[in-house]
Amino acid sequence: MKKYYLFGAFLCALTPLAHAATDVSLDEIVVTATRMDQPLKQTLSSTTVITQEDIKNSQITDVPTILRSVAGVEISQNGGTGKTSSVYLRGSNSTQVLVLLDGVRIGSATTGTTSIDQLMLDQVDHIEIVRGNVSSLYGSDAIGGVIQIFTKHGHGEPVFNASAGAGNLGTQRIAAGFGGKIENTDFNLQASKFRTDGVSAINPAIYPLANPDNNGYDNTSVSSNLRYAFNIDHSLSASFFNSQGHNSYDSSAGTPTNTYSDDEQVSKFSLVSDNRINESWLSKFQLAQGVDSTQNFKNGLPSTGSSFYKTTNQQLTWQNTLQLASDKQLLLGAEYLGQQVSSDVQPAYAQDSRIVNSVFAGYTGNYGAHQLQTNLRQDNNSQFGVANTGLLGYGYTFSDYWRATASYSTGFRAPTFNNLYYAASANPIYNGNPLLKPEESRNAEVGLHYTTREHDVDMTYFDNRITNLIVGYPLKNVNDARIDGVEVSYAGKFGDTGLKTAITLQNPRDLTNNKALDRRSTTHSSVAITQKMADLQMGAEWLYSGTRPDGANTLPEYNVFNLTVAYALNKQWKAALRADNITDQNDSNAYGYNPLGRTFFASLSYQQ
Repeated sequence: MKKYYLFGAFLCALTPLAHAATDVSLDEIVVTATRMDQPLKQTLSSTTVITQEDIKNSQITDVPTILRSVAGVEISQNGGTGKTSSVYLRGSNSTQVLVLLDGVRIGSATTGTTSIDQLMLDQVDHIEIVRGNVSSLYGSDAIGGVIQIFTKHGHGEPVFNASAGAGNLGTQRIAAGFGGKIENTDFNLQASKFRTDGVSAINPAIYPLANPDNNGYDNTSVSSNLRYAFNIDHSLSASFFNSQGHNSYDSSAGTPTNTYSDDEQVSKFSLVSDNRINESWLSKFQLAQGVDSTQNFKNGLPSTGSSFYKTTNQQLTWQNTLQLASDKQLLLGAEYLGQQVSSDVQPAYAQDSRIVNSVFAGYTGNYGAHQLQTNLRQDNNSQFGVANTGLLGYGYTFSDYWRATASYSTGFRAPTFNNLYYAASANPIYNGNPLLKPEESRNAEVGLHYTTREHDVDMTYFDNRITNLIVGYPLKNVNDARIDGVEVSYAGKFGDTGLKTAITLQNPRDLTNNKALDRRSTTHSSVAITQKMADLQMGAEWLYSGTRPDGANTLPEYNVFNLTVAYALNKQWKAALRADNITDQNDSNAYGYNPLGRTFFASLSYQQ
């Protein structure tokens, strides 16, 4: 804990500088923390927003890379851009993190994870990350938290945007879009193309039977949004997203002459009706479908055995927000989720669909210096029956700048179809277990927050205890896990200089076996500095991770340094350069897989 106290002291030393700034209303609005509009600095759950400005300034291409600098987030990736990625939020498993795209589930019901590696930032407006158990808001899979990605929408006068760039490793990217508002109609259309030759994904020194050739990636993405306002109180909107990726990868048990690839698709379609019934009642009705699909190939032909998997999430949500007073809101809603699995796996899954019917309620209210949040949810799963979850949060503002928070919540994660019914393995020990029960969680946290116009400090202690943890092989509900730790983050401005820092000190461990959880470090941190000088903006970033276990192996610690520079040629045109891992650190976060190493990417963008 010594590192935490030193870091906290450093951040607190910055606070006197904040008093020189004039405080203003901090009105950045988020929705993920409560499912209702709420100012970011009033959320009781630890919430971070990656804004559109952050995305543009970063010059980063994909979602996994930009998440790496967020407090509490660790990313494991099998070889580079487009390769299989896992996200660990506050040390929880990747299957215990819910990812939403405009409120829609897009995850796989067979693996239990979401293909965030297929999501390109050209389609993204902003990202909200809520850390901590919020199953009482979203149901299964949110034990570690929720990452909600929002695609771009049109607003203001219609404008055109375009960008293109190239870098080493044969990397190329081009994107274009057009969006805005004409009378009562908002619209936006965005498309992008990305490709890279990459590096050899698997380290041949560790797996000599793997093909040593480079493993490239190709992605085509498109998103569109259309909203028509009948009047100030009623609107109807439709949105579409599709990401199509072609990925080359290696097999550790293959031969040097075999090539492997897959075609991956993540898509989403939704219809939303927003209706203000009266001054106090806002109704939202959403009909949506999210799809995750993968087709595997060997030497250009469909792989023998199981090679195709597809999950279709059919979602129907009716959500009502009742404004009880200017600072008090009531949430009432119902949700239907139908999950269908398609696969050529033989023998077939004993069950290939399930239905979850849910009802939920929430309340947020301010009482002078006191703030209260409570949420309740009941999920009726056709496979497991009823699961009840809840959250109780409290905040106390004890000065113009300081606020304390505390919360306690319960959550669960339903087993995947692979956990339950997979039966295609030649060795039965690796097959599913239909007797598995959902994992359950109890999460407590306390926080201290300092906020002014230009400086924010957030310090949170969390303690997440998970029971019925699914482990194996053979798969079984036997283990308990405890993940406790401290997050400290700072964001501030000093004139034209911006500074963001984050550090997470945690102890993610399997209590049953008294061992650390794989691919999660006890310490990871980031520091980012930006400097603006007239039309020139420069940035530097440092990412650190301590050692992490990976099975019987240990992944080494790393220090990664990244640099960015951007120059505004005029009001419309901007030239930029990004250099990643300039010291060529071995920042592999999966044993036996190669990192990209040192990379450079130059781009030119146009904004009308």
